[in-house]
Amino acid sequence: MPLPETIFCAQQIKIPPELPDILKQFTKAAIRTQPYDVLQWAAAYFSALSKGEPLPVKERLEIPLATEKTEAALTLGLLKVLHKQLSPKGVVNVAELKEKWKHLCLPEEQLEAILQLDNFGEEVEWMKVLALGCSVLEDPDGGAARVPFETFSFLYSYLAGIDGEIPEEETKAFLCGIKEQADQQSGMVLLRNFLTQP
Repeated sequence: MPLPETIFCAQQIKIPPELPDILKQFTKAAIRTQPYDVLQWAAAYFSALSKGEPLPVKERLEIPLATEKTEAALTLGLLKVLHKQLSPKGVVNVAELKEKWKHLCLPEEQLEAILQLDNFGEEVEWMKVLALGCSVLEDPDGGAARVPFETFSFLYSYLAGIDGEIPEEETKAFLCGIKEQADQQSGMVLLRNFLTQP
């Protein structure tokens, strides 16, 4: 014999006081991040929240470059999310990097292509992956991203070394000119100026 359905009245239902705020923050994060796979991203969001880790959330909404795009791709906002999550570690296990990449619903083939640009082993220096990630970004939409000159200098020097065709003297001269510009911008380099150049 089946059990009768239990009918609850409003007085019997207890809503945890923090639940509405948690759901509100989650909803805002989902709207700002626009994950390709909401369920996969939600699992990563709540897992990070429960562990006190940085959340996989963009700082602001990015308008997609092509409205017909049906697949997720690395953007400046998503790269910033990864940087926030992985930069404190310095050196990251490739398996953890792949997991964070997957949490953002990014295609694994794109990460594999980035990792093939250098001879990485089981562990990678995060700043090098960041530099390679910056090199494959599409033209960003919105305001200019700012990075400290020291970070930009490291990234540029690394990429110039990987390229192998830029003489070291030319790299130093270029960075000297950028340092002057950065000094006028409180030590910050406007990243968009370099990402949008042909």
